[in-house]
Amino acid sequence: MIEQEFNLQDDLIHLNHAAVGPWPKRTLQAVEAFAHDNHQLGSLHYPHWVAVETRLRERGARLINTRAEDIALVKNTSEALSMVAWGLDWQPGDTVVISDEEFPSNRIVWESLEARGVQVRQVNLHGQQSPEQALIEAIDAQTRLLAISSVQYASGLRVDLEQLGEQCRQHNVLFCVDAIQSLGALQFDVQACGADFVMADGHKWMLGPEGLALFYSRPTAREQLRLFEYGWHMVEQMGEFDNPNWQPAHSARRFECGSPNMLCAHALDASLSLIEEIGIATIEQQVLQNSQRMFDTIDQLPNLELITDKQAGRYAGIVVFRHKQIPVEQLYTWLMEQHVLCAQRGGGIRFSPHFHTPWAKIEQGLQMANAGPQ
Repeated sequence: MIEQEFNLQDDLIHLNHAAVGPWPKRTLQAVEAFAHDNHQLGSLHYPHWVAVETRLRERGARLINTRAEDIALVKNTSEALSMVAWGLDWQPGDTVVISDEEFPSNRIVWESLEARGVQVRQVNLHGQQSPEQALIEAIDAQTRLLAISSVQYASGLRVDLEQLGEQCRQHNVLFCVDAIQSLGALQFDVQACGADFVMADGHKWMLGPEGLALFYSRPTAREQLRLFEYGWHMVEQMGEFDNPNWQPAHSARRFECGSPNMLCAHALDASLSLIEEIGIATIEQQVLQNSQRMFDTIDQLPNLELITDKQAGRYAGIVVFRHKQIPVEQLYTWLMEQHVLCAQRGGGIRFSPHFHTPWAKIEQGLQMANAGPQ
């Protein structure tokens, strides 16, 4: 089944799911079918489109172990983070704890609150303490929220979300998780980790398109967010267009102000159907095995040096390394010219294959990186 779903051209080595991943065949077919339906029949089948959107919420909910009503479909991770950052009633002196290696989406949004008197504490995750302990020790009486990526985009470092969630509950601190580098690659249990907010775009490990993200909010935390987008779709009485006594939806739909992105909903629904069929536990096992094999191979190649922490529990699908002689910029440019899709991150080259990536392709990419331009 996997071979039938992914049909990349032969000269391409795609090791870049941490950026933008290729679609499965079923996702291509879903988009083609939706476009064909719209082209020939207009909105005749709109009730079916809504059913697909509903099914997508249910798939997203199952992926993180929650209810569909706790899932909003928003444009991207940055939008969801902004809804949290600018939805809370901040007081001067409040602090937000983050790491010092977050992707800009999970840093700039908190720094933007400076005008409201909110301070951002950036924590070094690579000191003498564990990453979790360093974050926990940065929490004090003024801390309102801890925001962290489940897996760091530039280093591949994975944190213990359950430990952080437990400490946030003990300190009465909101817990916000940018899960874009783990959803679709690793098992994620929002009940176990106790996150109040979780967000992730669909275009990386979830195998979907850009332009649609899952945004989870715990009901009690959801009620704390002031809304700043309004429209026909976010009201409890959706469809009662002449009702003057509207109220925001009790569900996470309150964060969806207007008409849904039906094209992307059809695409992401198809992509998540593949993840469900394979099973996220099986996918996680293969993703971690790929990383383990890359660690072993890098250790054996004379010119490569591993950057990502290979300690069990500290990595996911991202592996970053450097060449001992060739500058990172030069090696990255050459690899991309050879159609080895990767990224320049964290002081090295970032490889991020998914469960479906053939090991032969991964190994070929590593061998090419080791040899470098001749």
